[in-house]
Amino acid sequence: MVRITRRAFAASSAAVAASAGLGLKPAFSQENYPNRPIQLICPWGAGGGTDATARIVGGLLEKEFGQPVNVVNRTGGSGVVGHSAIATANPDGYTIGIITVEIAMMHWAGLTELTPKNYTPLALMNEDPPGIHVKADAPYKTVKDLADAIKAAPPGKFKASGTGQGGIWHLALVGWMQAMGLPPNQVAWVPSNGAAPGMQDLAAGGIDMCTCSIPEARAMIDAGKTRALAVMSPKRAAIFPDVPTLKEAMNIDYSTGAWRGFAGPKGLPQPIANKLTATMKKIYESKEYNEFMSSRGFGTVWNDAAGYASFMDNSDRQMGEAMKAAGIAKT
Repeated sequence: MVRITRRAFAASSAAVAASAGLGLKPAFSQENYPNRPIQLICPWGAGGGTDATARIVGGLLEKEFGQPVNVVNRTGGSGVVGHSAIATANPDGYTIGIITVEIAMMHWAGLTELTPKNYTPLALMNEDPPGIHVKADAPYKTVKDLADAIKAAPPGKFKASGTGQGGIWHLALVGWMQAMGLPPNQVAWVPSNGAAPGMQDLAAGGIDMCTCSIPEARAMIDAGKTRALAVMSPKRAAIFPDVPTLKEAMNIDYSTGAWRGFAGPKGLPQPIANKLTATMKKIYESKEYNEFMSSRGFGTVWNDAAGYASFMDNSDRQMGEAMKAAGIAKT
């Protein structure tokens, strides 16, 4: 039986510390990352846009790293469950996740204490701005025509939909109203279970407009049942290049959108974070990624770790202002 005395243990500990000081690499060097499978958490259900984005990036990460990248859907709590699982994971690079615009909204709604500050940002790779959609036979030829009609009408006469109360597309409408100097409730919001039923209600004449993303409205637009008057983005949507921005159509410098990016838990070692960001940049520039996103009408945008951190801070501020204006912020 071998006995290790305190003196021997102290000596061995000192030797380890000395080897670290000399720059000797430990057995499990970060330079060998990854040397086992990676789990990629998606806070939303299988088959949706976030899941699709997670899976194309996960598949290409697997190809680049030569290690399995397993996408795991952790749903529930309006996104809280999955976002919490990413934030509380061991910060070793073997659990990362795709985080969405809801991380800039959930804490304002009192659903969680999580904010963008709880993560190590890696890369922003997707953003889909909202469009302003009307029925195909609506009398408004331009977004300015619609805006003038909204301004002239009593509050609540015009109705809009595209998501639940306090969802991203509701807040997009609130932000647009604020940018025009109108009350947040100038247009009444009709809650729906998503963009698809909202667009169907629009085509049927049940509401006056829908403020969901261009990709979500694409089917109805292609079918000739609805029209997009403008997009709340700094630039036009690639799939509908004839649709102007609010800046172009009304000289309103307002933009927002639903975004998706990748992050790890706070405290992720910098060399691992750097490797993940560099690999995601390679994926972002790849033909496979761009063809996949384009085929679904998803917008592509790139921000590295620092840019993504700044982007999330701005999104958090913007969402908080809109939710407070709409009277749905709890904090």
